[in-house]
Amino acid sequence: MPQENATDSPTDGEPEAAEAAAELAPADPGTGETEAAESPLVWAEEWLGGLLPSEAGRFYSEHPWLQLVVVTLLSALVAWTAWLFLRKVVARAFARTETEIDDRLLEAAHWPLFVSVFLIGLRIGIERLHLAADAEEAIGNVLQTIALLFWVVAGLRVATVLLRAVSRRRQKGALVSRHTQPLFENLAKVSIVILGAYIAIKVWGYDVSGLLAAGGIAGLAVGFAARDTLANLFAGIFIFADGPYKIGDFITLDTGERGMVTEIGIRSTRLLTRDDIEVTIPNAVMGNAKINNESGGPHVKYRIRVRVGVAYGSDVDHVEAVQLQVAADNPKVCEQPEPRVRFRTFGPSSIQYELLCWVAEPVLRGIVTHELVKATHQAFAAEGIEIPFSQHDIHIRESPPRQPRLPEPAAD
Repeated sequence: MPQENATDSPTDGEPEAAEAAAELAPADPGTGETEAAESPLVWAEEWLGGLLPSEAGRFYSEHPWLQLVVVTLLSALVAWTAWLFLRKVVARAFARTETEIDDRLLEAAHWPLFVSVFLIGLRIGIERLHLAADAEEAIGNVLQTIALLFWVVAGLRVATVLLRAVSRRRQKGALVSRHTQPLFENLAKVSIVILGAYIAIKVWGYDVSGLLAAGGIAGLAVGFAARDTLANLFAGIFIFADGPYKIGDFITLDTGERGMVTEIGIRSTRLLTRDDIEVTIPNAVMGNAKINNESGGPHVKYRIRVRVGVAYGSDVDHVEAVQLQVAADNPKVCEQPEPRVRFRTFGPSSIQYELLCWVAEPVLRGIVTHELVKATHQAFAAEGIEIPFSQHDIHIRESPPRQPRLPEPAAD
């Protein structure tokens, strides 16, 4: 019998090698999803086990740590192959497209894919160690959390790429524009982080209902303690949604503040006045204020008015022609709509005229008004048109001399 055990036929090695390779597969693959994810690694491991001699296959099957190393290396090889395919093949195909969105999305996704494939192989290798159920579950949760972290970062990058691409499309009335893009980007990032935290809590098997209840109570406490902050927050959201003004607009408030909108934040709106002073106004105040948007309407052009009075007896047609020529000679005055002159009223000492013209943006109002007033004065002086000023004639009338008062006679 010892001789029979010592002498093995050459054909017996193949079944033993096949049995050793079969032992490499996990005993319980689990759900169909897990089996589909593990199948490439399992196939590669079985193919590698079929190439090994019987003694090597038996040695491999008897040492779980060696199986962990081999499966980890195989998973790294598969992950690297997938990464190389994305970088060399898919990236070149995307490079031929006109848009850069697909390139950015691929760049954001290739590292999470690499890490996920590698961690799946590492999880399969750890199962070969036959650790305690609690230890194996804890390691699996750690690996899933690491993969989730990479996907959350990728989700943040994808949200940024998509929102910035949408904001570049200049469509009238679009909800996402270059002015509202920071708000939606922040909301998207907060939502992705909250979703990632929720999934991580579920992965570790904790009950979320208690946290939700505690969060509701904490939300009520924060709501009462930060009423003004929340009012500014919701007012900022309504401002973004309603769009009464946007960054770059010149606005005037009913309280007198006037300036260009430089920033619309979650809590406040900032204006830059003509004195180069930045004014910060809470959004709750902006939401309840009467706002005069000088940059609103069908176009951004702003109309300026130059009032002037001429003496009675002046040639009104000549006055109007001179004023229109003054407007035409100024390069900052828009040709369309055309400048116009209006005879407003008869004043106490002059005929009141008003020159109406448009400039490209409200910020030019001050300098163009200055130039037009100066040019009007020079043109009127050159054309002999008198600009009267208020005069008052005082007539002094001499009163008759007062009679001296006679003394009263003394009483008897």
